[in-house]
Amino acid sequence: MGDLFLVRHGETEWSRSGRHTGRTDVPLTEHGREQARRLAPLIRSHRIAAAFVSPLQRARETSGLIGLPDARVDADLQEWDYGGYEGVTTAEIQRSRPGWFLFTDGVAPGPPDRPGETPEQVGERADRMLAKADAALEGTDGAVVLVAHGHILRVLTARRLGLPARHGALFLLGTGALGRLGTEHGRPVVAGWNIRPREE
Repeated sequence: MGDLFLVRHGETEWSRSGRHTGRTDVPLTEHGREQARRLAPLIRSHRIAAAFVSPLQRARETSGLIGLPDARVDADLQEWDYGGYEGVTTAEIQRSRPGWFLFTDGVAPGPPDRPGETPEQVGERADRMLAKADAALEGTDGAVVLVAHGHILRVLTARRLGLPARHGALFLLGTGALGRLGTEHGRPVVAGWNIRPREE
């Protein structure tokens, strides 16, 4: 069975300023586009069996720039629904909730169209996505690529390794970076993390 490549979209204005960007559909910055372009040779150097992408434009644009314009759009790859913390930085949240940490404390409720998700709910989406990725990997030595967002990919990594969703906190993944999940002796492992081509 092949590996699972996790690609976090390139930089956006909100990611650069540290604002929680869940369902707000912000575009890449020019730097974010360049980050994505630099990943393309890494992707091209592998046989890709299937690719999936979040429906949000920052992920879809990244997918096209890395050479996967026909990746299947899947809502399970959307970023964590931050509810009432959408667009707010961690420092701002901690002014009223000292010590607040997303992976253990969750989010404040938001409006009906984005009520917010618990870590466990994000973990359930990650589990569904992993089942789809495993089905695509079945019987192939190619890789499956998932193009999405920082927090959902961190939770997905934790779940792949058999850890609770909250342990996604351990897997910081930068914008325009690649993570590689493989196996050793039939067990899931992190084979590479925060992989980025060197900037010239």
